[in-house]
Amino acid sequence: MLMMAVAAFVASIFVPAGVVRTALLAATGAMGSMGIGWLAIRTTSDWLLKRKTDILIDLVEGEPSYCFVTDGDGRLLAANKTARNRFSAENGVSLAVILREVFASAEGVLFRLQNRAENEGSAVEEITSHAEGFRVYARVFPGPVVFWRMEPNAAQNGAARGSHAVLTLGRNGAILYMNARARALAGKRVKRIEEIIEDMPLRAGGVHQVKTPDGLSKMLLQSAEIGAGRVELSLMEVAETTSGADGLEGTGGFDNLPVPLIKVAPDGTILRANPEAQRMLAIESRNAGNLAEHMVGLGRALTDWLQEAAEGRGLHRSEFLRLTREDQEIFVQVTLKRVTENGEPTLVAILNDATELKTLEAQFVQSQKMQAIGQLAGGVAHDFNNLLTAISGHCDLMLLRHDQGDPDYSDLVQINQNANRAASLVGQLLAFSRKQTMRREVLDLRDTLSDLTHLLNRLVGEKVSLTLKHDPVLPPVRGDKRQLEQVIVNLVVNARDAMPEGGEIVVETERRVLRESLERDRAVVEPGTYVSVRITDQGTGIPKDKLQKVFEPFFTTKRPGEGTGLGLSTVYGIVKQTGGFIFVDSAVGQGTCFTLLLPAYEATTEAQPAKTEPEARKLPEKGSGVVLLVEDEAPVRAFAARALRLRGYTVIEAETAEEALSTLEDEALAVDIFVTDVVMPGMDGPSWVREARKVRPDVRVVFVSGYAEDAFGEGHEEIPNSVFLPKPFSLTDLTETVHQQLN
Repeated sequence: MLMMAVAAFVASIFVPAGVVRTALLAATGAMGSMGIGWLAIRTTSDWLLKRKTDILIDLVEGEPSYCFVTDGDGRLLAANKTARNRFSAENGVSLAVILREVFASAEGVLFRLQNRAENEGSAVEEITSHAEGFRVYARVFPGPVVFWRMEPNAAQNGAARGSHAVLTLGRNGAILYMNARARALAGKRVKRIEEIIEDMPLRAGGVHQVKTPDGLSKMLLQSAEIGAGRVELSLMEVAETTSGADGLEGTGGFDNLPVPLIKVAPDGTILRANPEAQRMLAIESRNAGNLAEHMVGLGRALTDWLQEAAEGRGLHRSEFLRLTREDQEIFVQVTLKRVTENGEPTLVAILNDATELKTLEAQFVQSQKMQAIGQLAGGVAHDFNNLLTAISGHCDLMLLRHDQGDPDYSDLVQINQNANRAASLVGQLLAFSRKQTMRREVLDLRDTLSDLTHLLNRLVGEKVSLTLKHDPVLPPVRGDKRQLEQVIVNLVVNARDAMPEGGEIVVETERRVLRESLERDRAVVEPGTYVSVRITDQGTGIPKDKLQKVFEPFFTTKRPGEGTGLGLSTVYGIVKQTGGFIFVDSAVGQGTCFTLLLPAYEATTEAQPAKTEPEARKLPEKGSGVVLLVEDEAPVRAFAARALRLRGYTVIEAETAEEALSTLEDEALAVDIFVTDVVMPGMDGPSWVREARKVRPDVRVVFVSGYAEDAFGEGHEEIPNSVFLPKPFSLTDLTETVHQQLN
C-alpha cells in the first residue's frame, strides 16, 4: 500500500497542475494513510501477541504448577519459573518434545486437549505418568495463543508419598531426604543410596533388591528429576503394581494411544497389540504369535535383544527392523520400555514407521555402490581393452599372412571372433558404469524398431510371436542408435526366456506428456514430454523380493551358464546415460512389463543441416606421412606401429608423453599426425598434445583409449582437428582413421 502511495506521489510531480494532479495527490494521501494504518495494525498485532504472552506468564510466574504458553502450532512462547526449573523449556521448541520425559505420548495428549479447547474454549484431563499424576488444563486465546497448566495430582501423589518410600537424591548418590515410610523401610537414617539398594546401578522402572531389617525385599523403583540436579525416587512393593500394570491406562488406555504399541514377553510372545500396531503388522488381536514372526533384520536372535531389555540393558537404543508383510515393504524403528506386571518384567514396544528414512538410506547406499562398481568397471574395462587390442591386433597381422586354405586360418578366425565377444562384454561393463562412448543422433524409434524387426523375429523363435505397436505422432529422441538397439534386444530376449512354452511379446511406443512430477521406485521424473517404450510379455513373472534387484550387476535368476547377469544392468546404464528412466512391473504367473521413458528431442529453431551419407571410398593399399605414435602399453604400441608401417606410413614410437615432446624438440623433424593414448603415466595425452600444438599447430591428432571418449575431454576445451578411436580397435580401424585424418 505504501509503494502505491509513493508511485502516485511521483506521478503527481510530472503531470500539469489541475484536476488530474489534485486527484493524484488525494490518492497519495489516501493510500499512504491506508499503508501506515496497515503497518500500524501489523505492528500492534505483534506487540499485542507478545504483551498477551508476557501478561499470562507474569500472572503465573510464581505458581507451583508447571505453566506454559504456546502458539497455535504448539511451539513454546514462554514458561514460568517452576516449568523452567524442571524442564529444558527453550522458546521455539515444540511443547510435545519438552513433555516427552513425563508422558508416554505427549503428542497425542496435547493434540487431544488442544482440539477440545479450540471447540469448547478450555479443556482439562487427569493424566497418570509413571509414579506421578497431573491435572492438565488448556485454554485457547485469540491469536491463537494456548495457555497450559500442569498441576501435580495432590491426591494421587500424596497417597503415593504416604504409602510408598520416597527419597530425594543429590549429586553422587547422596540422600537428602527420606519420608517416614522410607525410614521405616530402611530401619534407620541412611546417607547414601548404596546403603539401601543392593543391586546398583539404579534402573528407572526396574525391580531392585532393597535392604530392610528383615532382609532383602523386591521393590519397583520410579524416578523423576525435580530440578537443581536432584532426583526423587519412589520405592513400591511389587505386589502394588499388579493393577494397571502396563502403566498406560491412565493416559486414555493402551488401545486409544495414536501410536503403534505392542506388549511383549521377554521370550517374544505378543501379549497385546493396540489397533495401530495391528494395522501396521497386519495381525489380529488374537493369535498374534511371536514378535520374530513379524519382524526381521536385527542381525541376531530377536529373543536375545528382548531378554537384555527385560533385564534393563539397552533400553536407550532403538533398533530398525523390517516387517515380514508380503504385500508391502515396511521398516519400523522399535523402542522398548520395561514395565512390571505381576512381579515379572514385561516389555512395551513402541513402533515408528521408518520406511521413508530407510528408503533414503537405501538410495544413498545404492548410489555409493553404483559409483564404486562403476569406477571398478571403468578401470577393468580400460585394462581389458588394452589386452584385447593387442590380441585382436596381432591376430589381424597373422591373418594377413594366411589365406582361407591355410589350416591355421580357422583357428585365427576363432581367436579374432572370441576377442570381439570379449570386447562386447567389456562394452557392457562400460555401459553399466555409464562411461560408454555415445554417438548421439536424432532418432525416430519407429524407424529404429522397424530396422530391428527381422533380427528380433529371429531371436524370439517360432513359439513366440512379436507384435509392434506405434504411436502415429511419436516425437524423436536423441541417443546412440546402436546402444538403444542393444536395450531393445536385451529386453526382448529376456521376455522370450520368460516364456519357455511360448506366448506373445508386445513392443509398444507412445508419446507421453507429464503435467506433474512422477515419483516412482525412488526416482523422480520431471514434467515434460517423453517417448514411452513398453515391452510386455506373458511369462513367469518376477517375485516381489527380486523385483528391486533386477538392475543390479551380476544378479540373475537364470541357471549357471545361461546368463551373465549384465543384461539388465547394461540396459539400466544405457537408459540413464541417455537421460531416461526405466521401470518394471511384474506379477508371478502373469508376466512382466518394462517401461522406458526417454526425453523427447525438441529441435531448435535454427535450420538443421541436411544429413548426408558419406561417400563410400576404398581405402588405398598404401598411405604416406609421418606418424608419431605415443603408447605406454608395449604390446599395443608394437601392433599399431607394425599396422601403420604395413600401410606405408613412417612411424616414430614413444613410450611416454615426455619422450614424445623430447622427440619434437628437433625442429627439422616433420610430423604429419599424432596417434596417442589418452591415459598414461606422467603427462596424459591431451596435455602433451596441447603443449606440442604451441609449436606445431597444424598437426592432426588421433586419440585412442580404453576409457570412454569424455574421460579426458570433460571440463576442457575440445582439441581441434582431433578424432577419438576407442579400444579395442582392429588393424583396419586404425589405418582407416589415420588415412581419413590425413586426407
